[in-house]
Amino acid sequence: MSRFRPQRRIKAALTAAGWLAASLAGSATIPAADPHVARMGRTQTLADGGVRFSYPGVSFQVSFEGTRLIATMQASGKQSYVDVIVDGEARKLRLDEGRQTQVLAAGLARGLHTAQIVNRSETWQGNAALLDLDTDGAWHAAPTLPDRKLLLLGDSVTCGAAIDRVPGEENGAASANPRASYGMLMAQQLNAQVQLVCYGGRGLVRTWEGKTNQLNLADYYGMALPTQPVAVPWDQRDYRPDAILVAIGTNDMTTGIPEREQYVTAYVSLVRTLLQDHPQAQIMLTEGGILTGEKQAALTADISETIRRVGDPRVHAIASKGYPGDAANGHPTRAQNISIVNDLLPQVRKVMRW
Repeated sequence: MSRFRPQRRIKAALTAAGWLAASLAGSATIPAADPHVARMGRTQTLADGGVRFSYPGVSFQVSFEGTRLIATMQASGKQSYVDVIVDGEARKLRLDEGRQTQVLAAGLARGLHTAQIVNRSETWQGNAALLDLDTDGAWHAAPTLPDRKLLLLGDSVTCGAAIDRVPGEENGAASANPRASYGMLMAQQLNAQVQLVCYGGRGLVRTWEGKTNQLNLADYYGMALPTQPVAVPWDQRDYRPDAILVAIGTNDMTTGIPEREQYVTAYVSLVRTLLQDHPQAQIMLTEGGILTGEKQAALTADISETIRRVGDPRVHAIASKGYPGDAANGHPTRAQNISIVNDLLPQVRKVMRW
């Protein structure tokens, strides 16, 4: 059994194999794809009912009666982290590589409980799967997800990279926190579902290193799992967003300002694809949460020209401010993500009339 961080209500002796074997007597096990599990985010359903995922913010929610909750999970590496939230109490859990059993909660009082698993890691840090869930009680109907739907397309800022960074420590997979990202915070304010379709270091036409032969936004927009060398496609009919926010461009600018015509042509192509795939959606283009000065001005001009060429009333520009991060990392801090919400939310409400 994998190690876990004890919490109030979680028994310190759960690592005993005998306890786990005994506790499974009379258990009720369901696959992750079972209707009792509410899913949010892009996923791949496996033949055995397991569900694979890699984008940050992908979540699974259940309601159950029982004294414990146990999950069978799988991870492709050692950098996959999830949040486990039981009855409102959250803890961060690192998944071991390979198939594993994780005790999410134990020693609970008899009665109704809620639990949520939220993916923290980005695709390049590893992908994972929730295979099944088990309790010693009864499953209740899946929690109801909000009717409103957001789709956020972006890079590491949208993914929630480095929000939980600690000064003096390496800012790796453990420091990401999509639940504190501007996109998920905005969704809470709007009472909406949200998909974070994002990839750290990538841009509209090139990566932060200036590479054009890797997946960039127009590529991973169409993927459920942008894993390489074999990606999993996404059926756009499976999620119909009311609002789409495109926050891309920071990484395109790292090696210098891209040539205007090439960049706008690519942006126009992406926006026309969004319009065609989602005729129900309002589309908002913004500069992201990092750029300032000359580079931000160039991207703002590119967005304006893109909107002019597309010429569709469903496409809008919403202004972003640039935030410097801090001495430890250039990504927006937790407080700065809140500021990004305060910048964008009134503009989104105005466009959507929400």
